[in-house]
Amino acid sequence: FAAFALLWVFLPQMLLQFVLALPAMLGQIPTTTALGALAHVGLWLAVFGIVYEAIADAQLSHFKSVSANEGKVMDQGLWRFSRHPNYFGDAAVWWGIYLVAVGGGAAVMVLSPILMTLLLLKVSGVAMLETKLVETKPRYRDYVRRTSAFLPRPPKP
Repeated sequence: FAAFALLWVFLPQMLLQFVLALPAMLGQIPTTTALGALAHVGLWLAVFGIVYEAIADAQLSHFKSVSANEGKVMDQGLWRFSRHPNYFGDAAVWWGIYLVAVGGGAAVMVLSPILMTLLLLKVSGVAMLETKLVETKPRYRDYVRRTSAFLPRPPKP
């Protein structure tokens, strides 16, 4: 069991974490140049993502804490414009970190934010939750029809 867990669970996760963390690691390499406009855009994008995700999580937490909302679909606040605003905020953080690293002169692979965005959309985030929510919440299909899955957009009528 230990060998299996090491080779098929922990080693792949370690490699994935390493690739995902490359912008943050390489972005810390000291350079002789000051941070440019791209790095500042990245910083503000990361801050925006953190705040956006925190607001979305707080809104969902409050919604779930109200007993009258049991079995209902959260479609208020940021959740009105995206079915997964917390994942959108998370992706914005990763893209922001990448821009800071690139703007700081680090030779960074764009694989990290692309991989994180794909994981959020197609593997562990949106895709996994969508399947469960369609089965457990009767009104979720209507929510899917009118609300963007990831990018915040005005809802369809």
